[in-house]
Amino acid sequence: MIRVEPRTSVIEKRVKDVNRIIAVASGKGGVGKSMVATTLALNLSDRGKKVGLLDLDIYGPSSHIILGTRPDGFPEEDNGIDPYTVSSLKFMSIVYFTQDKPGAFRGGDITNIIIELLAIIQWRDLDYLVIDMPPGIGDEVLDILSYLSRAEFLVITTPSKVAYGPVEKLVRILLEYDAKIFGVIENMKHKDSSFDSTMLNGLHIPYLGSIGFDMSVEDAVGSPRDLLKTEFSKDLEQIIRKL
Repeated sequence: MIRVEPRTSVIEKRVKDVNRIIAVASGKGGVGKSMVATTLALNLSDRGKKVGLLDLDIYGPSSHIILGTRPDGFPEEDNGIDPYTVSSLKFMSIVYFTQDKPGAFRGGDITNIIIELLAIIQWRDLDYLVIDMPPGIGDEVLDILSYLSRAEFLVITTPSKVAYGPVEKLVRILLEYDAKIFGVIENMKHKDSSFDSTMLNGLHIPYLGSIGFDMSVEDAVGSPRDLLKTEFSKDLEQIIRKL
């Protein structure tokens, strides 16, 4: 007997009124992916767009910390869950269900969590839904490719040889699955690098630009208004004009 997963048929209905879905991903942790995803959402909202932000980093969610919101109380469910409103964003994270307590999940558990989140959150009318993906190439990436086929991937790296390898692997996996790749951003750049000519050579993936290393970002964590004033945010704003 073939088991049918009824929740997957609901997912497309939940995002049918979302114009664009941007999945911010990286093959390597520590590249500032969550900071880029959250600041991207704030910048788009600041431009008058209707924006949602979904933190799908199951093990290390941090978008709520960057936004300065606490996971107090469980979301109320009535034929679906309305995301919280945080700094003009519609926001949802796994922390509202776990209360930021640690948890260990196997592959099947992760897929089940992702399907549940995608199936119950009522995003309604949005210009952009920004998804903060977990680092690496695992079930979460494959699940988004399966259940949100419209997602466009924005890949984050840093000017580091340690980051290039995992990021290149992620890009090649996305290409293998015919995923839509909007482009690559080089974060925390503090010197000239050969990233554009080495990793992207022959892959036909747009290099969108770089974000300079900004020591003031850490002090702005928890205050969206201060974060938007940083040089980090200003560099990103120049890049997202291409969105």
